[in-house]
Amino acid sequence: LSAQSPYRTAAERRAPFSWLDRRVRGTRFGKRIEKKIAATGVRLTPGQFTAGMTVWFCAAWALAHLIFAPFFGPIAGLLALWTSFGFLDWRRRVRIERFINQLPELSRVLANATQAGLALRTAIAMAAEELDAPAGEELKKVSSALALGHSLDDALRELQERLPSRELAVLVSTLILSSRAGGSLVASLRNLTQTLEERKETRREVRTQMSQVTVTAYAVPVMGIGALLLLDQIMPGALAAMTDSGPGRIAVLVALGMYIVGFALIRRMSRIDV
Repeated sequence: LSAQSPYRTAAERRAPFSWLDRRVRGTRFGKRIEKKIAATGVRLTPGQFTAGMTVWFCAAWALAHLIFAPFFGPIAGLLALWTSFGFLDWRRRVRIERFINQLPELSRVLANATQAGLALRTAIAMAAEELDAPAGEELKKVSSALALGHSLDDALRELQERLPSRELAVLVSTLILSSRAGGSLVASLRNLTQTLEERKETRREVRTQMSQVTVTAYAVPVMGIGALLLLDQIMPGALAAMTDSGPGRIAVLVALGMYIVGFALIRRMSRIDV
């Protein structure tokens, strides 16, 4: 059964915040969060994530209220919500990267299994047992879907939706076309293995070259927060006095918006699709 299955185990029912989990799963928000969590590989329920996000929201609001000024409390709370969802997106990207790095080995295992005369469904089940996470876990979901009566096309399309990437799209298309039209699947997989190895090295080189830009994107907002703390230490109560007036609040919001735009632009520049 997939992670989105309504049938939960006894361990899930005994998990912390199970009462909250039952209520959250019935909402549109809970269903969307459940899909996000399933793609990250994090062992959390929607209720646990909601509880943690609420605690983080309240803690960020209280800390900003005490350290900076009351005006910064709501801003810190909104940033806490944004970082909570950003954590899921980050974990999803990390899982996709790990899966992409395992694709050459996955293609090699499937080629060897099919060359030995095994059916593609059996080869996928064997690869699920041999490969480590996340590839092993994702292939087990595909194998379970096939065992439940899903077609190969649907099971592989679901895998592609959970972990979208160009490399996986090529592998899925190769497997689907071979199952439909026939042809030399072994030769196709071996050629694909070599191509994936080359793309893996290229992606590693690009990521190394752009690491300085990525660090800069995170250093810019940290410097802004550090400047606020330094200002409040040099002139105690300066932030509270500044945010008590309308022009001061507008200036803070404008500066915050510029930091956010700068962060987004730098991150966009550092993302290069290979």
